[in-house]
Amino acid sequence: MTLRIIASVLPFATVSAFAATDRPNIIYIMCDDMGYGDLGCYGQPYISTPNIDSLARSGIRFTQAYAGSPVSAPSRASMMTGQHTGHSEVRGNKEYWRDASMLKYGENEDYSVVGQHPYDTAHVILPEIMKSCGYNTGMFGKWAGGYEGSPSTPDKRGIDEFYGYICQFQAHLYYPNFLNRYSKILGDTAVVREILEQNIQHPMYGSGYENRKQYSADLIHQRALQWIDQQDADTPFFGVLTYTLPHAELVQPNDSILEHYKQKFTTDGAYEGNKWSRYNPVTHTHAQFAGMIARLDAYVGEIMDLLERKGLKENTLVIFTSDNGPHEEGGADPTFFGRDGKLKGLKRSCHEGGIRVPFIASWPAVVKPGQESNHILAFYDLMPTFAEIAGVKNLASTYANKDKQIDYFDGISFLPTLVGNGKQPKHDFLYWEFDETDQIALRQGSWKLIVKKGVPELYNLDNDIHEDCNVADQHPEQVRSMIRILLREHTPSPYFSVTLPSL
Repeated sequence: MTLRIIASVLPFATVSAFAATDRPNIIYIMCDDMGYGDLGCYGQPYISTPNIDSLARSGIRFTQAYAGSPVSAPSRASMMTGQHTGHSEVRGNKEYWRDASMLKYGENEDYSVVGQHPYDTAHVILPEIMKSCGYNTGMFGKWAGGYEGSPSTPDKRGIDEFYGYICQFQAHLYYPNFLNRYSKILGDTAVVREILEQNIQHPMYGSGYENRKQYSADLIHQRALQWIDQQDADTPFFGVLTYTLPHAELVQPNDSILEHYKQKFTTDGAYEGNKWSRYNPVTHTHAQFAGMIARLDAYVGEIMDLLERKGLKENTLVIFTSDNGPHEEGGADPTFFGRDGKLKGLKRSCHEGGIRVPFIASWPAVVKPGQESNHILAFYDLMPTFAEIAGVKNLASTYANKDKQIDYFDGISFLPTLVGNGKQPKHDFLYWEFDETDQIALRQGSWKLIVKKGVPELYNLDNDIHEDCNVADQHPEQVRSMIRILLREHTPSPYFSVTLPSL
């Protein structure tokens, strides 16, 4: 049997010790390329984020939370699979549209196949677990877990309702030719393309693009709100809201949000565009970026207001985070905003700035407000945490694929930190690898080992948070010890490769 069949036939009583009405709803909000220092509650001086700041005050603001990877697809895979990138199937942004034929949308051409490398179908993913535990499941935003027609699309992986981008390259356009949809309510039997008829009447790049009006971030958010509004207290729900803001391109409706920041930044930047990357030319780059974060903040406020109106806020765990560190694409200027939060490195870097992310958890019925936690966690901890909340007693014994010789689950539930019982297990180490920049990283306590093209560097984060002083020569035994862990944790992949260090 495949893992997904095993999960689907498990007796409900074996995975849940609670009545359905006792278990919390979960809404996981993950934005795109927001740096550690991009929110007011993490020290951002230029951008107002009152709703996300309020969310932080209502629960726990984590200061040492890590993404699964310094880029999108593998970071999301880490959350979905409970695996670090030395074990997971998806370790980079491997694309499947490059050699596809083209289709006509009005006067525009777009790819006939879109998407990234698929999740391993022999390994369970998070929506499948939640579905098997009796949760309604919805996902709105970016999928990035398989290309169209692959065996790993939302309709095949435990999602009841999906709306957004199957492909993260398609998500480079905020006024796209189409979005993807899977809806049981509408009778879909597979993921389909929902053509944005107003958009395709105008060019997708250059002059005329400004006439497109169907803004994907707003469309996705409205579908998410509709889905939440359809939920009730009788059946728990699991919503994954993978908003694309504030990822490039830097563009949004010219409304009061954007106008506010145009007035605020009297000296602003411009970007000439990159047609191949689908980043259109833009002026007011600082205002556009700030406005995108402010727009995202407004979305969060609308979600929380809706939960409160429906009487669901108390028993809903809401987590807000970002998929990796800040980007400098499409005209974004992380230096201007101080977006790295005093951390070194940006997106695609295994230094702290590329992987340490804002992470907020609010659950009014359980989590005490006004907390700050330095508990060290990574995205692969989300699967065991959500599974434990749903009632799963032992993740590996319940969901490990019996047909695979080794089926990894690398995460540790941080539910004890949420409920505050003082018995939180801790990682001995955290692990990352990323083939595009040929980097590997290992954090063990205060020690941080980074391997760049096979060459190790060692930093002590307790006194060198910016990773300026490589002390590998002074601590050779520590380096060797961490390399041994690194070599043990890396499993070879036929699709992604990194240069391993030697002992």
